[in-house]
Amino acid sequence: MEVWSLCGSRGLAIEVLTYGGIVEKLLLPSLGGENVDVVLGFNDLDDYVRGHPYFGAIVGRVAGRVTGAKFDLEGRSFALPSNEPPHHLHGGYMGFDKQVWRATPVVRPDRAPSLRLDYRSKDGEEGYPGNVDVSVTYTVTNDNVFLLETHAATDHATPFSLTHHSYFNLAGEGSGSIANHRLRVFADEFIGMNEDLSLSDEVKSVANTPDDFRLGASLSERLSYLAGGHGAMYRVGLSPSASELVKIAELSHPQSGRLLTCSTTNPYLQLYTASALDGSITGKSGRSYGQYAGLCMECEGYPNGANRPDLGDIILRPNAPQHHITMYAFSSL
Repeated sequence: MEVWSLCGSRGLAIEVLTYGGIVEKLLLPSLGGENVDVVLGFNDLDDYVRGHPYFGAIVGRVAGRVTGAKFDLEGRSFALPSNEPPHHLHGGYMGFDKQVWRATPVVRPDRAPSLRLDYRSKDGEEGYPGNVDVSVTYTVTNDNVFLLETHAATDHATPFSLTHHSYFNLAGEGSGSIANHRLRVFADEFIGMNEDLSLSDEVKSVANTPDDFRLGASLSERLSYLAGGHGAMYRVGLSPSASELVKIAELSHPQSGRLLTCSTTNPYLQLYTASALDGSITGKSGRSYGQYAGLCMECEGYPNGANRPDLGDIILRPNAPQHHITMYAFSSL
């Protein structure tokens, strides 16, 4: 296992583990001259290996919940591990977040520090068909953007949809709840959620719901009203093969003046408010992570797309590589 550091010319820096492609630290420059770490996680590899709620990891082959842990494809039925019974979550028991990736520095024309992580997911891994070659490239740009580019190719049709799973807290890791943040989501529609947090496969308007963040709202006003306190899956409105970045969300922390803008080529954004954290996990700062200690902005395809391609075709096919970009841009209010 290796640890790599990427430091931008304007102060943004990340530390990356080859285990799970985990972004262990994401440091922002502050007015006081000290860097502030704004993602949850641990200091030691052993803490990650013992198990964690996907802190900073690459998640796949399919991010999110595959309903019933099964799907049909090209006349065959496939059963996946039901690691969140009765559903399949985030790639299964040994998903991409638990694999060791091969790291290679990338030389860009703009000289921005960049690192490519590669992994081959073999045919049958966690029940999925086909060999898939995956690369995820992390770049820290000279204007304080954390850029993620994913590329995947396969020799057999298979469901495939990656995401990045950092828990952001712009007040700083270990500083408490994100209730003092403001959120804006540029989406008119979302997918309903069942009581077990699986997707209802029902498209709804955000109008007149707690999930309507189009004009922006304080999270303190909304967290207790969200389904399960969890956060919704929003339709970005792009096709699975879209190449144009679209701004989908803004997260701000008024007290510090920090702003995070999320843009993506993916067709969906899954919000997760860390509602399941209960104080039993101690993070990097030595402080425990309680409920709502961070916010995940997971840009991805439709998790149940293998069963509901009308809501988003996530089938990766031979001779049709998949490429997506997600951008987390940090600035001041």
